[in-house]
Amino acid sequence: MSGTTHRRLRLAATLGAAAVLALTGCSGTGSASGDGQAGFITGKGGVDTAAAGHRQDAPDISGTGLDGSGKVGLADFKGKVVVLNIWGSWCSPCRAEAKGLQEVAQKYADQGVQFLGINTRDTDPANAISFEKNFGITYPSIYDPDGTQILKFPKGSLNPQSIPTTIVVDRQGRLAARAMRALSSDDLEAMLRPVVAEQGQQ
Repeated sequence: MSGTTHRRLRLAATLGAAAVLALTGCSGTGSASGDGQAGFITGKGGVDTAAAGHRQDAPDISGTGLDGSGKVGLADFKGKVVVLNIWGSWCSPCRAEAKGLQEVAQKYADQGVQFLGINTRDTDPANAISFEKNFGITYPSIYDPDGTQILKFPKGSLNPQSIPTTIVVDRQGRLAARAMRALSSDDLEAMLRPVVAEQGQQ
């Protein structure tokens, strides 16, 4: 198999997986609690959580910032609680939750919390940039049109399976909570507060 053919097959597989993820999203998908970790991951109210002693490390998520200002990634926020939001400008539930995400990002900014978006399936970054401008989003997003960063999440973890998905990463860089639906600001805070309160805990 030639190098060109191999690269084309890999690209097709990546795009196919991203398409499946997108089809799952924006459709009111319920939470798939468990993910092969029965007893370690619990679900309540559409939010899956993992106890501190049973969390998996978050993958090395990084990429070009949507604004084109350079690379951004999870490693930039070591020691902080990070809220990852997977979104697309084409996704109606993403539009519905955008203002609430920004409100909570501002509210918790002085408590060691950083928000980071992963923008996917926007073939033209101008659409995503316009989305952020319209909703007043000030936190950074990684531009990931083909879902490469999304596919880094290990199977059986609190991985994204729909769009939008919001994931809370604890201060040790571990996957702590996940919601695979649009969140109100109240729902997001309820998911975030317990992880913020873990400061100093292992």
